[in-house]
Amino acid sequence: MESKQETTHKKLLLIDVDCGTDDAQAIMMAIAAPNVKILGITCVGGNTLLDNVCKNVLRVLELCDRLDIPVFRGASTAILGKNIHASYFHGQDGLGDVPDASAPGLELIQKEHAVDAMKRFASEYPGQISLVATGPLTNLALTVRMDPTFPQKLYSLYIMGGNMESRGNTTACGEFNFLADPEAAYIVLSDFLCPTYIATWEHSCRHKLPWEWYDKWVNMGTKKSDFIKKIYAHSLQYSRSEREEKAIVDGPGFVSCDSYAMAAAIDGSTVTKVIECAVTVELSGKFTRGMMVLDLIDDLKKTNKAFVMNGCDIEKFKTLMESSVK
Repeated sequence: MESKQETTHKKLLLIDVDCGTDDAQAIMMAIAAPNVKILGITCVGGNTLLDNVCKNVLRVLELCDRLDIPVFRGASTAILGKNIHASYFHGQDGLGDVPDASAPGLELIQKEHAVDAMKRFASEYPGQISLVATGPLTNLALTVRMDPTFPQKLYSLYIMGGNMESRGNTTACGEFNFLADPEAAYIVLSDFLCPTYIATWEHSCRHKLPWEWYDKWVNMGTKKSDFIKKIYAHSLQYSRSEREEKAIVDGPGFVSCDSYAMAAAIDGSTVTKVIECAVTVELSGKFTRGMMVLDLIDDLKKTNKAFVMNGCDIEKFKTLMESSVK
């Protein structure tokens, strides 16, 4: 157990995930970071069903010998109850359909609901927590509706989601996490007045890693690199295909979307450039529902501006990725 003094010198993270392959990678990155203490991990339905998300998080924690980190069950459906999933890419179970018969069971999930846990942690550590959200923002939206003071108790918020040039990966203009619950994304971008950093789809794609690097990374021969290689095998048939390479912005390469938000939370210097502006989400457009809108002309008259990531120190990012599989 860490002493109180050790904890105060570390960055305190709360992580909210819909644990598919890149969420798993992001969790592993945070666990490997010596300057970070993870207070808890909250689960939301998204890439896969909520039960799978919970099981996947436990599986990652077991791999990293960190089952001491509490895991909480959150929302299973979007605010309006219209769910989408990404099982074609992440596998039906969210982790590439390579089950582990000895993986921990759901009895290890905390009884406390994710929303209650988020409120409690923010009250226990006011002004100290960085919240990293790598799935649909349903849990965050429900939390701010339950406690409107929740965002001001946070130190910062890091989101993987949305887009900055109307490029989608699920619909023509919709990135998966925001499209999975546009109402939640709208609420969070409206009501969270803490410093908010957003790693968009285009940002992730523009800072992808070469496939040569990926092949070395997953073949390091460690327990963790073997796990990553196994869970990503299913998605690679898409991400290395000609069709997907056309969909990915700026050509081929390995994209671990959620890891960009996590890297920024762990080490702010991985972000080399931001667009500081008000942002919102389109809710009613026929083709643009779920699209993030950047207000570069101050049309919305919003006082709180977000920091939309627009540059990444690739060498520092690689180092964080590599440390996660050692």
